[in-house]
Amino acid sequence: MKKAISTTKAPGAIGPYSQAIDAGSFVFISGQIPVNPGTGNIPEGITAQTAQSISNIKAILAEAGLSVDNVVKTTVFLANMGDFAAMNEVYAANFTSPFPARSAVAVKDLPKQVLVEIEVIAVK
Repeated sequence: MKKAISTTKAPGAIGPYSQAIDAGSFVFISGQIPVNPGTGNIPEGITAQTAQSISNIKAILAEAGLSVDNVVKTTVFLANMGDFAAMNEVYAANFTSPFPARSAVAVKDLPKQVLVEIEVIAVK
């Protein structure tokens, strides 16, 4: 059984997908790009964009009654692997030990020409 999770405190889905799916013991959050849900603006630079993506994730987690402490796996998509260190600093400031398992990959392009997209899996 699965249930969609949605909040206006994160950007809405712009296609045939859900912000997140509650699948019983796990919550799967779709990749979050750094769009400010209140203004629709995208901040400049990898540091601000990573912070906004994580803020969007936190809002969806909160809607599910969870927090970053429930996150067990993340996937980080970067438009430029040269941004890894700066992304990692923001990431490290938002997750605590034991840190989630993580993959970080460089991709050719991301929606809206953003620099980062992050998806997560959380456990209840």
